[in-house]
Amino acid sequence: MSSSNELHEPTAERATGPVAGPAAERGTERAAERGTDDAILDAAAELIVQLGVGRAQLAEIARRAGVSRPTVYRRWPDVRAVIGALLTREIAATRDAVRLTGTDRGAFVDGVVEVAVRLRDHPVLGALLRSGDSDTLFEYVVDRLGASQRGLLEALRSGIEQGQRHGSIRAGEPLELAAMVLLIAQSTVQSHRMVAPVLPEEAWRRELARALDGYLAP
Repeated sequence: MSSSNELHEPTAERATGPVAGPAAERGTERAAERGTDDAILDAAAELIVQLGVGRAQLAEIARRAGVSRPTVYRRWPDVRAVIGALLTREIAATRDAVRLTGTDRGAFVDGVVEVAVRLRDHPVLGALLRSGDSDTLFEYVVDRLGASQRGLLEALRSGIEQGQRHGSIRAGEPLELAAMVLLIAQSTVQSHRMVAPVLPEEAWRRELARALDGYLAP
């Protein structure tokens, strides 16, 4: 709020601009809204990692986030929707942390393997894979093409197009190739615990890279 001195100094106000206005207030409201969303998703992540997917109840998520249950309900209708939003956020953040575009096939494959490793070792996704909650796993990771996977597909498509222009990735519809790359990497991530005794870390990375490289080679 402007002080009485500022009210009597219109020249200074014109020089610096008003302290706040409708646009600034809307920006503050959006920032606060984003903070609440993240607080709720952070609370859900903490609960899933500590207690498992089956113990993630909306009331407890709200309590840990420091908000009321109606505040959560205004954003998501139930716990499954909260989990879906959480997975979308975490997968997008993992994707954005790794460069999937490069000048050649080798750089692209390295990026895909790095994303796969980070998703495999992600605490929330790991808790989901270990939970035995096949319904949640299939709904958000396997059974539907959600926002997180669409984002991954777009990043993969872009990297494949760049590799095709370079000449090191074979011809083909980029989105179709991207879909197969996603399936190869996703199935490898989902099954890594099953084959860990016979496919240790170094071999897991090497063989995933070899599978992707062979698929994409001209």
